[in-house]
Amino acid sequence: MKLISVGADAPNFTLTDNNEQYVTLTNYRGKKVLLSWHPLAWTPVCTDQMRALETNYQTFQNLNTIPLGFSVDPTPCKKIWAYALQLKKLQILADFWPHGKVAMDYGIFREQDGYSERANIIVDENGKVMWVKVYPSAQLPDINEVLNILSNNTSK
Repeated sequence: MKLISVGADAPNFTLTDNNEQYVTLTNYRGKKVLLSWHPLAWTPVCTDQMRALETNYQTFQNLNTIPLGFSVDPTPCKKIWAYALQLKKLQILADFWPHGKVAMDYGIFREQDGYSERANIIVDENGKVMWVKVYPSAQLPDINEVLNILSNNTSK
């Protein structure tokens, strides 16, 4: 499986979020979208990763960006985890069925483990992949690095 390339068309998806709402990537044309992948809910690094997105939600909005959290966990798990984390704004999506399909489409599904890599992928306003970074599983992504990438690529 090959990691998606910068400049590629971002594969569209429709997934259910923690509020049991459908989220479709193409509905966000005109905005950037951060696809922030964590391997599994309820783990410490994944928790910190999603909390960083929630804490910086307004900054993302100011940068014309929609942050979305992803994992292969099912929707009921995402719902109770979001409640436990007190996520009020951030949507976390369930790439549960077909299991890991969206992660596969982006080249970040770990077949041997049954979950995704930890990764951040930014899709631009036109649906093109503009930035990709895969992290070691135990490493918390640097939220400031992501915000700097977005700040330096803001449409004028």
